[in-house]
Amino acid sequence: MALAALTAGVLHMLLPGDFQIGYTWVYPILMGTFLVLLIAGDPGLIDRERRWLRITTGGMIALIALGNLFSAIRLVDGIISNDCYSENSIQLLEIGGIVWATNVIAFALWYWDVDGGGSVKRAVHGAWHDPAFVFPEMTMPERLAPGWYPHFADYLAFAFATATAFSPTDVAAIKRWAKMLMVLQACASLVLATLVLAKAINGIGTPVPPECRTVATSSIATSADSTSAVPRSAV
Repeated sequence: MALAALTAGVLHMLLPGDFQIGYTWVYPILMGTFLVLLIAGDPGLIDRERRWLRITTGGMIALIALGNLFSAIRLVDGIISNDCYSENSIQLLEIGGIVWATNVIAFALWYWDVDGGGSVKRAVHGAWHDPAFVFPEMTMPERLAPGWYPHFADYLAFAFATATAFSPTDVAAIKRWAKMLMVLQACASLVLATLVLAKAINGIGTPVPPECRTVATSSIATSADSTSAVPRSAV
């Protein structure tokens, strides 16, 4: 889980400066603080419920989700407004890919954190302790080791399948709020994929406007260090 959260943080920092939430130094400091607290408070041991750890985990996931929501809104607005970055297919696909991947990680973290009351309760009471999602393994206990329960990797695969299939997969949501969460993720992925791919394909072979060439030739890695906004092309 910590590795996935770190990956989401790094991906967000790879975005251009005006796609990052707040000042460029705020997000990494908050993410680093959350990760240090979580690793120090529970270094791989899931043995008892700690309220402050649940609050810290929820805060970190909310930060990832809000940061990516800001990036997604900025991306959609830029595509509609014909921002310079949207005129370059490669850069548009890079930004869209980062936002989409971070979205998958964010929803995987939400699923992992809320299903069955959290990871600690699943580990202590088992997979059938008030589940919101039923995994295939739960229906065939004879093929699993005693005490099996879903880990983060299971929720990550579930979130990835939901984002790509736009439909129920081999995991069944059995609570209404869980179904609505899946609908929200599928809608977000569908909107991002449709707009980004349509704009990128439309831009293949189209010359980049002169006022956008300096932006188009810059990489995401270098633009992430800049806090200046990406200029808009003339409409």
